[in-house]
Amino acid sequence: MTTPKGVLDFIAGVTWDDLPQEVRQQSKLCLLDLIGVGAGGAGTKLSRIIRDYSALDMSGALPMMFDGRGASAAGVALAGGMTIDALDGHDGFNPAKGHAGCGLLPALYGLAQDLNHVSGQEFLLCLTLGYELACRTALAQHASVAEYHTSGAWVAVAVAGVAARLMRLDGNQTAHAMGIAEYHGPRSQMMRCIDHPTMLKDGSGWGAMCGVSAARLATAGFTGAPALTLGTDHWSDLGDTWLICQQYFKPYPVCRWAQAPITAVLDLKNRHGFDSQAITGLHILSFHESVRLGTKQVTTTEEAQYSTSFPCALALVHGTILPEHVADAALEHPEVQRLSSILTMEEDASANCAFPNRRLARAEITLATGECLQSDWFEPDWDPTTPPSAEDLERKFFNYASPALGLARSQAIQRAVEALDHTATAQPLLDLLAQPIS
Repeated sequence: MTTPKGVLDFIAGVTWDDLPQEVRQQSKLCLLDLIGVGAGGAGTKLSRIIRDYSALDMSGALPMMFDGRGASAAGVALAGGMTIDALDGHDGFNPAKGHAGCGLLPALYGLAQDLNHVSGQEFLLCLTLGYELACRTALAQHASVAEYHTSGAWVAVAVAGVAARLMRLDGNQTAHAMGIAEYHGPRSQMMRCIDHPTMLKDGSGWGAMCGVSAARLATAGFTGAPALTLGTDHWSDLGDTWLICQQYFKPYPVCRWAQAPITAVLDLKNRHGFDSQAITGLHILSFHESVRLGTKQVTTTEEAQYSTSFPCALALVHGTILPEHVADAALEHPEVQRLSSILTMEEDASANCAFPNRRLARAEITLATGECLQSDWFEPDWDPTTPPSAEDLERKFFNYASPALGLARSQAIQRAVEALDHTATAQPLLDLLAQPIS
């Protein structure tokens, strides 16, 4: 069993050469996907508010992602984490019911801007290390309490660990940094935001801010060790099993719990070729948490993203779901609203038993002719067992990034990510991310 000291030694000692080739490639895919989602999220009201706040109340000289205005390293992490989280299209880890990368990327971005000597390989290595720390901390934290809390709680601990590595803290300081982050990390109530969707989201930005702050405090001598989660059995295969390769990706920018129902209704639409206006009844069987995404008549993008009925309606009308479909300006589409209002949901015992490692759903659609169509049971697309291809994720990146950044800048980012492990500094990519959206 890996001891807390073993975890700390791994943080300080792991190298790029230790990573298998598939892990290296996965780190680039995760990075590109996160950047694309962040670019799409930067156009939301949530992102504008949090970037204005960070520029005003967390001032500093480091440029925020997709903004350019200065903030402190903690402010950059907060703004970037909440910007990515503003569009619910980022990757996640089924056993933890949450997301690692969303808070890791902006924290690493801010720290690398501050330190000004981070190589491309080190940036990718720290991102990969962050996924390992975050996912294992998540499993340990979720096992310690019955209440389901947000990703920010365990992202904070991971960010503190990778920040300590980048800042070259010793083992004792790293232990204190992770202990501070574990103690102060936002163990906020995720189901509250499911039942009442607001801009609080998954706590990832707050966790990123907390982790950066924890490392800064540990540098100054602030104490907080031990991090209790480092003393559990979830670390036994650290360095052998790479959890970054067990992340799912999202084909659609809505909660993962709604994605199996989307797959099910699209299966019926694609197989039978009916027009959405022919639908008179729509019923979803799924697991409890999917049914809890109960908002039907949405008025904000947060409500649209934390709903099962509204995304299913979007898919039936548009044949897919893109960021523009869940933007505030697009929510009053009458046919989407009609379908969302007639959708009913029901829990299924077998789907409940399979959660969280599997997310199952089945759809039943009634047409005006009286015909009742029933899908098979489906899981979300792009799970770790059936991952997207690199081409799939690149296509998604351009669909999300190009409307916000333009094609030329998006292409430059894609090239910079692909070459990152061969560059002496990560700065060219960081500069591309720092530029404001015009």
